[in-house]
Amino acid sequence: MSDTIDEHLGRRLRRRRRLLGLTQHQLASACGVRFQQIQKYECAANRMSAARLWQLAEVLEVPVSYFYEGFGGPQRETRPREGEAQREVFTRKETHDLVHAYYKLSERPRRRLLDLAKSLNGDVEA
Repeated sequence: MSDTIDEHLGRRLRRRRRLLGLTQHQLASACGVRFQQIQKYECAANRMSAARLWQLAEVLEVPVSYFYEGFGGPQRETRPREGEAQREVFTRKETHDLVHAYYKLSERPRRRLLDLAKSLNGDVEA
């Protein structure tokens, strides 16, 4: 039986893996496990140890705290989620394609593209 925290960690793992355009096989190879283990983590069938969470964070280039962002415990999980529509944007294929293409750029073009996007939205800081 999975726990709420395991489900949350699994969703965050899947979201980051997809955001980087990695398959379960690729992530598993980088961590030295079989892809089925990644599947089990993502669906919360297996718990991730602290060491495995650390390893996944390094491979996915995020701090360990990334996996806990947005977790408010069982009480919060039962209430309607605020900003659900905004979070839905991150599950779209278009968003994944955009982020994947963005990270294929070198640092300078990425910065320029980000500045352009901010200027189009009126978010440029003076």
